[in-house]
Amino acid sequence: MIKRLFLLLLVLGVVLGGVFGWGAVKAHFIAEFLAGLTNQVQTVATTPAVTSSWQPSLSAVGTLAPVNGANLSSEVSGIVDTLNFESGQSVKAGDVLLTLRANNDPAVLAQLQATADLDAVTYRRDQREAAANAVSQAQLDTDRATLAAAQAQVTAQQALMAEKIVRAPFAGTLGIRQVNLGQFLTAGTAIVSLQQINPLFFDFYMPQQALASLAVGQSVSVTVDAYPGQVFTGQIAAIDTSVDTSTRNVEVRASLPNDKLLLRPGMFATVNVPQGSAQTLVTLPQTAVSYNPYGDTVFIVTQGTGQDGKPDLIAKQVFVTVGDTRGDQVSILTGISAGDQVVTAGQLKLRNGSLVAVNNTIIPSDSPNPNPPNE
Repeated sequence: MIKRLFLLLLVLGVVLGGVFGWGAVKAHFIAEFLAGLTNQVQTVATTPAVTSSWQPSLSAVGTLAPVNGANLSSEVSGIVDTLNFESGQSVKAGDVLLTLRANNDPAVLAQLQATADLDAVTYRRDQREAAANAVSQAQLDTDRATLAAAQAQVTAQQALMAEKIVRAPFAGTLGIRQVNLGQFLTAGTAIVSLQQINPLFFDFYMPQQALASLAVGQSVSVTVDAYPGQVFTGQIAAIDTSVDTSTRNVEVRASLPNDKLLLRPGMFATVNVPQGSAQTLVTLPQTAVSYNPYGDTVFIVTQGTGQDGKPDLIAKQVFVTVGDTRGDQVSILTGISAGDQVVTAGQLKLRNGSLVAVNNTIIPSDSPNPNPPNE
């Protein structure tokens, strides 16, 4: 029994020793592997922090609108008799654009005018006879009322005939013609769009916090996708008197010159409203900053000493205070200085003290006004 117990304990000891020994060997190799990873040189891209002129501004998107714009239509129904305009034509206020067939309107007007003329003759004759007491005052009053009624009918017929003439209510540029000669139009049918597009209004919204920075007459810069790189300047023409209670935004209207007629009502555009004077700030590509709940950080590359005692490049993580952004750039208020070499790619594999090698073959964009290619 003693021998059997001794053999059992010996076997158990060998098994437990093997298990714990293998765990120790595995832990040793894992530690060596991690230590090797820690000392590996990480390839990163860097860029020097630079100072540049920075104009604080407010940005928003909005829509271009005409100073005056309307879809013209006829007040009455009828057949198109004449068309006096072409699509895209510029017109002046009062220009005749379209007339409807008059039918018997001139004859009716002539009849009513003849009746009014006769009533006028009768009234003048009765006036002379009333001066000689040949007719009563009641007859003279009746003649006056009859003449006034006849003249009113003439005026009403003239107004009816004028409704069959469509005129330009203001000077502007016509759109595409929607009707044809001889077509029957019902009242209210769209004939053509008339827009006054020089200057143009640009309507956009700003948060209520920006009210203190907005003023009528303030300059603005507007860009549209149709003309990349081209900036249209104008000024604020009006600020709404109330703030939208659902969004807490206020509507702002700017006026833009459009001498070359490049802009069109309804276009989507982006506006920048400069605030105060330009500042000189340290700027970096936005990809250089790691945004975290506990603080924003960047890695800078400094000259240090490796484990072999030789000079090496070392990554150092520093906290920064970021400001506004523009395009691919972000302004840095505190944390780094101009000239610091900042890592712009490869930060995820770094920690404080990591050895780095710089490869700037491919670097992120650092443009204040990026224009991605249209594919």
